[in-house]
Amino acid sequence: MVDLGLSGSILAVLLGLVAVFWLLIIQRNVGRKHKIDDVDTTTTTAYDGECRSKDGNDDVDIIIVGAGVAGAALAHTLGKEGRRLKVIERDLTEPDRIVGELLQPGGYLKLQELGLEDCVEKIDAQRVFGYALFKDGKSTRLSYPLEKFHADVSGRSFHNGRFIQRMREKAASLPNVKLEQGTVTSLLEENGTIRGVQYKTKSGEELKAYAPLTVVCDGCFSNLRRTLCDPKVEVPSCFVGLVLENCQLPHENHGHVVLADPSPILFYPISSTEVRCLVDVPGQKVPSISNGEMAKYLKTVVAPQVPPEIKDAFIAAVDKGNIRTMPNRSMPAAPHPTPGALLMGDAFNMRHPLTGGGMTVALSDIVVLRDLLKPLRDLNDAPTLCRYLESFYTLRKPVASTINTLAGALYKVFCASPDQARKEMREACFDYLSLGGVFSEGPVSLLSGLNPRPLSLVCHFFAVAIYGVGRLLLPFPSPKRLWIGARLISGASGIIFPIIKAEGIRQMFFPATVPAYYRAPPEVRL
Repeated sequence: MVDLGLSGSILAVLLGLVAVFWLLIIQRNVGRKHKIDDVDTTTTTAYDGECRSKDGNDDVDIIIVGAGVAGAALAHTLGKEGRRLKVIERDLTEPDRIVGELLQPGGYLKLQELGLEDCVEKIDAQRVFGYALFKDGKSTRLSYPLEKFHADVSGRSFHNGRFIQRMREKAASLPNVKLEQGTVTSLLEENGTIRGVQYKTKSGEELKAYAPLTVVCDGCFSNLRRTLCDPKVEVPSCFVGLVLENCQLPHENHGHVVLADPSPILFYPISSTEVRCLVDVPGQKVPSISNGEMAKYLKTVVAPQVPPEIKDAFIAAVDKGNIRTMPNRSMPAAPHPTPGALLMGDAFNMRHPLTGGGMTVALSDIVVLRDLLKPLRDLNDAPTLCRYLESFYTLRKPVASTINTLAGALYKVFCASPDQARKEMREACFDYLSLGGVFSEGPVSLLSGLNPRPLSLVCHFFAVAIYGVGRLLLPFPSPKRLWIGARLISGASGIIFPIIKAEGIRQMFFPATVPAYYRAPPEVRL
């Protein structure tokens, strides 16, 4: 039985490697043959009827539900394009969250492209130049490959609420953007087309607002997404959040990842005097904070694995008692193209926050949507607009799928496991990244959002697995080591291929073969 299993695993390895290189060659050829058509920026869309307010509100082109990172950035971006926007946000006070605090360099480039880079100023944001990785007393530093960019380009870490408030202020400063506090209770649908929203104002008044296009970006707890997508939300773990005060991280201006048991611990600065600590706890249940179980867990299980330079600050933060938790959600993008509506942000697509890629995906999506809407002067032909905007779901894939897949795969690799093959994969990943050069620069460029190429991710992921097998077989292979190596490759395939399948193989690797990729803006109907 072992011989048969070994032969099957080796065959699976060879087939997997052939498939990777075949994908690489095919995509290269497809990329040469296909190029998205240039659009005529003077075209306008035809329409049979218009969406107009029936409650005395000003006429608007677009309603945005939610004013978090995605909603506020989208409002400012489309407002600058001359669109009339109504933004409805449940709570306009400064948010207080323990996630959404690290913006990768790729996200900062998108922020610049949207003209929002000043939103990370005057909030005591800290520059981030890479990561430090810790495992079993060893450490390695991984720097972002920023040599080709302007000196201002780097990651940024900050208080999430301060960043959002700055973007809300920027959006509200535009005369054609109306920011209103209210709770959207439902989408208004007519003959399969979303015409607007019903919402409750801060004073409790029930109102309706109408617009040709409604963009729903009301966050990870969205109660509107079910109408517009097929939500398959997974909660692989929870983050336990602490703030360490007046402590010096071992590597200044770097995020720190500790490959702890059972799962990673993160540290990164969020101001000049504060360091955010996020302890990952697998599963959906965490020790109780109220009865002291959480404090005991943090001191007895987590503290011994924290780098010694910040251990005292960590224990002091636990003793202070301001401990918070947040479920980590993962949800592939599975849209139902619906005339008159679009999903964005965490309401649409989520990934494990280990790699801090959520804001980069959201800002990249906004750039794609802005460019798609730019040629359209009128949005009232909902069915035609819907067919045209289907290309959004394909055009966003390079950035989104790369970051989503990396986040899911890296989290599984970084978690401790009793399985020997998984242990070897984890060790191989740490050692591979420690090699420096292309071995660290490649993965870090993917993580940072600077290299949105899914095939690069697949190649590096299997390079780590093959490197792990090589470590096992040198200097002298044995039947046991061969068996573990085969299981390592098999396990690596079992980690990454389901994530790729959920992202969509065709959209991810062969986007030019998707018909919507070539859709031009609707033409005027005479």
